[in-house]
Amino acid sequence: MNWVSPIKDEETLWRFKEKLREVDDKYYILFEIGVGTGLQLQEILKFKNKDIRGKDSIEASIGTKNIKRVFQIPPELKAIITEFTEGKDPDAFLIQGHANSSSALSREQAYRVFKAVGKSMGLNSIGAQTMRKTFAWRYYKETDDIYYLQNLLNHASPSITYRYIGEKPNVEVVLKKMTPEENERSRYLLYKDGNGKKRIQGLREVLDYLEKELENPTNNDAFYGKVDCLLTEMEELAENFHTTK
Repeated sequence: MNWVSPIKDEETLWRFKEKLREVDDKYYILFEIGVGTGLQLQEILKFKNKDIRGKDSIEASIGTKNIKRVFQIPPELKAIITEFTEGKDPDAFLIQGHANSSSALSREQAYRVFKAVGKSMGLNSIGAQTMRKTFAWRYYKETDDIYYLQNLLNHASPSITYRYIGEKPNVEVVLKKMTPEENERSRYLLYKDGNGKKRIQGLREVLDYLEKELENPTNNDAFYGKVDCLLTEMEELAENFHTTK
């Protein structure tokens, strides 16, 4: 199973949208809504024209616990939706399946089209989550607000959101925005059963092992490449930790 990633290049994003439009306008509109709002594919496919036409925001339930979240509709996206729904039955599904069918487009069909268009462009990491990940990545790059995205996407921690959008965690941002409640919880977890010291010892053992293995002539170049990457990331994290007040 391929890892689904956001489309980070603006030109590639534009070309992908145009390719979708060549297949059918409904796929283009579907993708525009996903990238513009952060809504999940299955939620968009439930919409009827009246649910989204003329709206500045829309409320949707996400996750297995059906947590309510409000997704904003930017003015430029609102204009696209207005044009697409002009003169259409308000009670009809926004994204319909076959031309002669009143049913909504299936999630599987949308996925197949996205994958096929991506493959035609040499993009192998396109999937059902591409829209949402692209929205989240673009929002993060514009605002640096990982906490808004964490809440909107209902993630348990900022680190999950960072992984979701394919970005390295900004430790300085995370440290500065930890709430008093989160800090108190961290203190409790680190003190409990000596977990903090155990975790530090675990890292120390890894570093001791790597220090010894650096002198092992049987290791290949890939080993040294991984060690170099690990040390570089640890150095950056340590620098952020020391400089964050």
